[in-house]
Amino acid sequence: MSGADPTEASFVGLAADVKANSDLHTEKGKDGYVFEETRAGSLSTEEHEVYPDTPTEEDLRTLRRVPGRINIASFLIAYVELAERFSYYGCVQVFTNFIQQPLPPGSTTGATVDDQDQAGALGMGQQASTGLTTFNQFWVYTMPLFGAYVADTYLGRYNTICWAILIALIGHILLIIAAIPSVISNPNASIGVFALAIIVMGIGTGAFKSNVSPMIAEQVASHRMFVKTHKNGTRVIVDPALTASRMYNWFYMCINVGAIAGQVGMVYAEKRVGFWLSFTLPTIVFATTPIIMWIGRNRYIRTRPAGSVLGKAFKILACGFKAAGPNPKNWYKPGFWNAALPSRISPSERPSWMVWDDTFVHEVRRGFKACAVFGFFPLYWLTYNQINNNLTSQAAVMNTHGLPNDLLANLDPLAVLILIPIMDLLVYPTLRRFGINFSPIKKIFAGFMCGTAAMIAAAVTQHYIYQRSACGNNAATCEVEPFVESLNVWIQTPTYVLIALSEIFASIVSLEYAYTKAPKSMRSMVMAVGLFTTALAAAIGEAFLPISADPNLVWNYGVMAVLAFIGGVAFFLTFRSLDKEEDSLNRLAAGEHNQHEADVKAREDAA
Repeated sequence: MSGADPTEASFVGLAADVKANSDLHTEKGKDGYVFEETRAGSLSTEEHEVYPDTPTEEDLRTLRRVPGRINIASFLIAYVELAERFSYYGCVQVFTNFIQQPLPPGSTTGATVDDQDQAGALGMGQQASTGLTTFNQFWVYTMPLFGAYVADTYLGRYNTICWAILIALIGHILLIIAAIPSVISNPNASIGVFALAIIVMGIGTGAFKSNVSPMIAEQVASHRMFVKTHKNGTRVIVDPALTASRMYNWFYMCINVGAIAGQVGMVYAEKRVGFWLSFTLPTIVFATTPIIMWIGRNRYIRTRPAGSVLGKAFKILACGFKAAGPNPKNWYKPGFWNAALPSRISPSERPSWMVWDDTFVHEVRRGFKACAVFGFFPLYWLTYNQINNNLTSQAAVMNTHGLPNDLLANLDPLAVLILIPIMDLLVYPTLRRFGINFSPIKKIFAGFMCGTAAMIAAAVTQHYIYQRSACGNNAATCEVEPFVESLNVWIQTPTYVLIALSEIFASIVSLEYAYTKAPKSMRSMVMAVGLFTTALAAAIGEAFLPISADPNLVWNYGVMAVLAFIGGVAFFLTFRSLDKEEDSLNRLAAGEHNQHEADVKAREDAA
């Protein structure tokens, strides 16, 4: 399908109902939650006198836009995410070797005596390791739906994150137990404890992930668009959407600082000391996060849970389906959501369970629309997930010159660390100066294409492995020559750099898009849906297990490249019209969020 889907017309109409300018004032109560006083709609002459820096229509058309400042609370939360990613990726990085490779000769911990040996523990083979690591991906990215529901409905984001940290710590402790030498000596017992560990850790990690990204975005101090005059007289517009974009770029950089530190350290820990150390060090780092959460408790901007948002959202959706009937064509018409608007139903006929207002219906509509953008992301994550298993196994059959085979995966976060400042401080500002609109939709499309190129590079590398291996297409199980000496493992570099570039364009922007387009009452849930696409990719990846081993690995990477290409093209053709409405949707989000909070506060005060 090309062009905008028919429901886009409803967004145009809704954007016309909410005026361009809005303002938000936040004030923290004694319990740390935020109460918000709002004004939505066009500013009057008197209001312009109070807020003289509000951009006019002429300013919006002519002035360059820049991001605002990022406050200390954001950096505190960024550290918590850094430590959590250190612990998660530090552990996950060694999962493949722990499951796939057998204990090296003379080892009881999984560490190697000879540099040319592979670190290992359970010796269950590549398909078993790919299956379990793929399940871990699925589980970790399914749990955000649970975490988002708990946060939006009962606990709020801050409290949910604190409980998630505790649960994840229990999972980390179980991982350590699974890797104790006396447990490794009994592979069946070890794999049982390991499986329990990834289930428990996945619950905590998933609940953490769905809430930390929206919470850090909430700390951004600038909540409205305003005009700033530099010392040289140049006037620019400080755009909160660009502030969120910059914040997510640097937030993602913190993620990769944690990832690369954890991954590099733990692959050497497994090779030199053993897997018990690879799981213990991340646990120690992760144990610092409750301290930071407590230190910043009075600095964080926190929002109250909004009640049963998900339940009401599905009731609204059910109203639409009931009114539209069984014909799918009616589901895409602009009036689909009108049946759920309380203003369209007389009070005497309104059912008792219809406890929402019109504004909430508009928020739910936009929430589902934001979720729709993630529809093609499972095809992107299929390509990205190759670095969690198959590319690590690919490195094991090349000449590593004594390096751990799972060290090369760190080229991905290393490239991200290098490329993010270049993109954020050089490329993106340059494009804006020349009036080039490199919008979220275009960035995500570019991410798909970079993922396609990465899989093509991996397929070419695998082709040469098969061509030069003494065992041909059975290189991974070759007993004549355990690795292809003529192929240097660093030829994987282009694959990892392209994957890193695809992350910057697709993954980071998806976080930004989920936050800026989602209703405030559904931000954790929309973020969770975005993360759930990774779980769907992991589930789809299980179907490709038959080709994720010799002699079919060239086909594996080739299929991934084709799927990423098809997904990218389909995504762009479906959502390209959203580029034209970027500003109106952002302003609509601000206006609706503000008005809804004001309505909720008014009802609470009246009660």
